Amino acid sequence: MALFPTYTRVPVRVASGSGSILLDEDGKRYLDFTSGLGVCNLGHCHTAVTTAVEAQLRQLWHVSNLFHIPLQEQVADLLVQASGLGAVFFCNSGAEANEAAIKLARKYAREKRGIERPIILTFRKSFHGRTLATLTATGQDKVKTGFDPLPEGFVYATYNDLGSVEEALTPDVAGVFLELVQGEGGVRPADPAFVEGLARLCADKGVLLMVDEVQTGIGRTGKLFACEHYGIVPDIMTLAKGLGNGMPVGAMLAKAEYAGVFGPGSHASTFGGNPLAMAAARAVLTEMKQSDVLSRAAEHGTWLITRLKEKLEGRPGVVEVRGLGLMIGIELNQPVAQVIEAARQRGLLVSPAGPQVVRLLPPLVTERTQLEEAVDILTAALEEVEKGESVSGVGHGGRI
Repeated sequence: MALFPTYTRVPVRVASGSGSILLDEDGKRYLDFTSGLGVCNLGHCHTAVTTAVEAQLRQLWHVSNLFHIPLQEQVADLLVQASGLGAVFFCNSGAEANEAAIKLARKYAREKRGIERPIILTFRKSFHGRTLATLTATGQDKVKTGFDPLPEGFVYATYNDLGSVEEALTPDVAGVFLELVQGEGGVRPADPAFVEGLARLCADKGVLLMVDEVQTGIGRTGKLFACEHYGIVPDIMTLAKGLGNGMPVGAMLAKAEYAGVFGPGSHASTFGGNPLAMAAARAVLTEMKQSDVLSRAAEHGTWLITRLKEKLEGRPGVVEVRGLGLMIGIELNQPVAQVIEAARQRGLLVSPAGPQVVRLLPPLVTERTQLEEAVDILTAALEEVEKGESVSGVGHGGRI
């Protein structure tokens, strides 16, 4: 194989998909509770997105950002109206959106606050991307191994611990960057009191509150943005994943007063906000606004978390079921690889969020009967592993 071995791949060759269902090359059906790692929030090949992209393919694929791109302006307007923020920068991925956020915070700190060496405060167990800056921002050592020397200018606090933030908040801190649900850190929602205190602390100190909504945004938690659950409007917010429903697109949003810091030539992206990506994003945002996707995601998320707790909590190997909306984690007291493999063999695709957490990210359009099917499969998979029955494809303690 002529590919770098950067992924430990599951032995599935996906051929087609529709809604929450994937078919492999042999025609085997899978219930997809990964959504391409939180990307296909409207499901695979959603009609509105497919129609929009097909129409755009026949009109214009790419034009440089040296020119006006009307679709880009339309999508920016939709995001500004929905978020209460003032300006949008488009890019191609979550890591790039987070890079843009870090650059904006640093530049604002230097120009407006006179901080010569600005610092970004992030949280242990966080995940912000794989570029050098964003992996340094990430509060997990495993993604940093082998990539020294790393950029300076980052410090780390303990999630859901306001005292830890206060200790780390020196005068050189330009911004505090957090996920409202830590995804790769084990699907851990932020405590509302912590977020309220953090927002107040940032406002008092003149520090930018920066929220990474790459995974939580675009309906994943039952609202368009997870910020809405906490009653906050951040200074900077980042999006990607679900924004294009599979078309590569990321966005960095900020309050209007920070927009002027990014003047001409300060930041750019060749493909960012290109017509194809914007056609998909406009279709996604329109669908979210005009349909019942968000209310159904909230309702189904509550049902699924409740049902999983009823079926799984109290079992010998299950520590906790937690989440927000349709972003759910099942923490076990052992590695999850065998459970994930047992579920796959029964036709359910799920992913890990750390070594001991099974992560569920079903499409927001998943039907109740499919949610019930997934609960039954997970229950059977856990029973199989608890009994010590063999799971072909993964040995004891194997890694997915």
